[in-house]
Amino acid sequence: MNNKQQIEKMTDMMSKFIALVSYKLPDDVENKLKELSDEETNPLAKTIYNTMEENQNLAQELKRPSCQDTGVLQFFIKCGQNFPLIGQLEKILRDSVYQSTLDTPLRHNSVETFDEYNTGKNIGKGTPSIFWEIEEESDKVEIYTYMAGGGCSLPGAATVLMPGEGYETVVKFVLDRMTSYGINACPPLLVGVGVGTSVETAALNSKLALMRSVESKSENENAAKMEKLLEDGINAIGLGPQGLKGAKSVMGVNVVNTARHPSTIGVAVNTGCWSHRRGKITFDSDLNYEINTHKGVKL
Repeated sequence: MNNKQQIEKMTDMMSKFIALVSYKLPDDVENKLKELSDEETNPLAKTIYNTMEENQNLAQELKRPSCQDTGVLQFFIKCGQNFPLIGQLEKILRDSVYQSTLDTPLRHNSVETFDEYNTGKNIGKGTPSIFWEIEEESDKVEIYTYMAGGGCSLPGAATVLMPGEGYETVVKFVLDRMTSYGINACPPLLVGVGVGTSVETAALNSKLALMRSVESKSENENAAKMEKLLEDGINAIGLGPQGLKGAKSVMGVNVVNTARHPSTIGVAVNTGCWSHRRGKITFDSDLNYEINTHKGVKL
């Protein structure tokens, strides 16, 4: 294939992958929701979980988005320096979002700020959001695709703690956010906590935390302890599915941390709703693909 054909092929495949993410939850989320439903004893909560399952079955059968808010598309990329389309990748992703908006269809969720008009294309200035990591000596690209909804992961929060405030204040920040806002984000939630040196690094870490599996644990022993403590604490609130009370409030809590300034800690929290629409696809240099989050699915 020549360069133009490669671009067209990848755009078409990414458009179809975005559609898949819109109507089929990743395997780990499906499994966790079933586990939470099986453990639930509250009759209303049990009914809600059954309704969630029916909703997902119909979405997959009809190949239509499982939630009307298909979010702002966000892509988290690890691209090899030798991937042949590295220079065209941002345009490919923007074009694939537009194509999927027409074909799936996706709701128009890109409004130009201050000018206050909806582009009608799901693309605009800075949307979709694309975050890059370049990998040496590689000709592959890994792409996490995420639909960031207006009720869940978009109303996140980030701050830099005052000098002298420690990790107990990180916990307080997260719990304050969950008790005041968590009910609005369509529980059970996947809570992403980012710790770093500034609001920008912490916020990005909290989004990267949402790309991890709901069953994963941090490789850092102390961060893993915080994940467990926060999960137990948020579950004790008893939000239940859709915030209508139940045994569990979250599917999990994931912490991603990077280094910080000696005197301060940056912290951010973002949440994924129960309909946690993310997917990971990997392309090699010949555009052969592997879908890591939805086993057995073909585009």
